[in-house]
Amino acid sequence: MTDMPVRPLGKSGLVVSALGLGCMGLSHGYGRPLAKKDGIALIRAAVERSVTFFDTAEAYGPFVNEELVGEALAPVRDRVAIATKFGFDIDPQTGERRGGVNSRPEHIRAVAEASLKRLRTDHIDLLYQHRVDPAVPIEDVAGTVRDLIREGKVRHFGLSEAGAKTIRRAHAVQPVAAVQSEYSLWWRGPEAEILPTLQELGIGFVPFSPLGAGFLTGAMNAQTRFEKTDYRSTESRFAPEAMAANLTLVTLLRDVAAHKGATPAQIALAWLLAQKPWIVPIPGTTKLGRLDENLGAAAVKLTPEDLRSIDAAAAKIELKGERLSSAALAMTGL
Repeated sequence: MTDMPVRPLGKSGLVVSALGLGCMGLSHGYGRPLAKKDGIALIRAAVERSVTFFDTAEAYGPFVNEELVGEALAPVRDRVAIATKFGFDIDPQTGERRGGVNSRPEHIRAVAEASLKRLRTDHIDLLYQHRVDPAVPIEDVAGTVRDLIREGKVRHFGLSEAGAKTIRRAHAVQPVAAVQSEYSLWWRGPEAEILPTLQELGIGFVPFSPLGAGFLTGAMNAQTRFEKTDYRSTESRFAPEAMAANLTLVTLLRDVAAHKGATPAQIALAWLLAQKPWIVPIPGTTKLGRLDENLGAAAVKLTPEDLRSIDAAAAKIELKGERLSSAALAMTGL
């Protein structure tokens, strides 16, 4: 495999591999987690394949995913960028989710210090607010992260699932390097307001669930069922009737893939990469073969005509089921 190309996350100065690795699913959210040694092996395999951007959060587990990422990346810490997140109200002793969100300045500081220890590092490359806290002005959140940056504990500030007005207010206090949200051919909500705002302000964009939580790989059908510990088991978009209808989108990806000598997953990721030069998707996987498949998307070139054709065909498809629900987003911490 050729070296992975790199991309700037906006004008922040943070440059990472064009495709990152979303690490959540190694230990959280998708049913039975991988054994720790297997998770470490997969992360290190990504490093060997020139991936330099790894996404985790205290909420994944909680805590165990940061510990996994920290152990896996400790030998190569100077070669990679680690993104993690604060913002849920989690008991630091028990890991119990105490309810909603918490971005009080003292809580942000406590979470950052704990994350540094779990990640076995002296700095966090990108620290996201995981969810906007309506009880804390975003200016106070941005100011706290600004202070952590001045102290050298954090390099860059990010927001997850934030609206355009919140992004602008935060950016005015401490420049935002990246915004993270769901984005794929299955969910294109960010195109209306978020992407234009990021373009204007020079902020990068990190799509999570870039493969529609696995659906766009083509590995599922209407008979697919999920374990109760897999958040997709309760999502409307993964109900049998919805999946049966939504397979039309997978058929479109298969058709394009056949012409390009690629796979549906690679076309879905290549489509994202072609939208903006400052978009860095973070597909996750537990399988080495899927990792190689996903990373191969960086070599798939979609022409302007390809993109017009995909958009025209996708516009005729009526997708069933909502985007990931707020309950699922809270449960998984995506």
